[in-house]
Amino acid sequence: MAAVNGTTSVEPENQQSEQAGRGVVKRKPVFVKVGDLKPGTNGHTLAVKVLSSTTVLDKKPRSTSSFSGRSGGANTRIAECLIGDETGTILFTARNDQVDLMKAGNTVIIRNAKIDMFKGSMRLAVDKWGRIEVTEPASFTVKEDNNLSLVEYELVNVAE
Repeated sequence: MAAVNGTTSVEPENQQSEQAGRGVVKRKPVFVKVGDLKPGTNGHTLAVKVLSSTTVLDKKPRSTSSFSGRSGGANTRIAECLIGDETGTILFTARNDQVDLMKAGNTVIIRNAKIDMFKGSMRLAVDKWGRIEVTEPASFTVKEDNNLSLVEYELVNVAE
């Protein structure tokens, strides 16, 4: 039994020794290309260039704490960023601190990204489980004539 700050938790004795004996095993990331992204998929890792970034929301917080649990003076910021690689481009929805990383001209590695659908079109996004890192400039040339966010998808119900 372990006591932390007056609370007690019961842990199996062998669990602590197992955790101490081995480190966290990380999977080697499998990089995908923008051209391979499909609706409804997630867990993508990409290396892309940021072509443009447009702020679509910069909202000041309310004076009282909001329902979302965020307190203090942090603005809610959302930007739509056109990103791409040598296979195509897609719109990326950057939120709050992500907006600062997604500046035009930056090369970024996006980890654990997901595809969201917005008005029938694909958008790439990273939630709290994902990560964005600015990296060295990439050597590839972005294929700007293949914007996956311009492809409109329609949900079709298949009757069995």
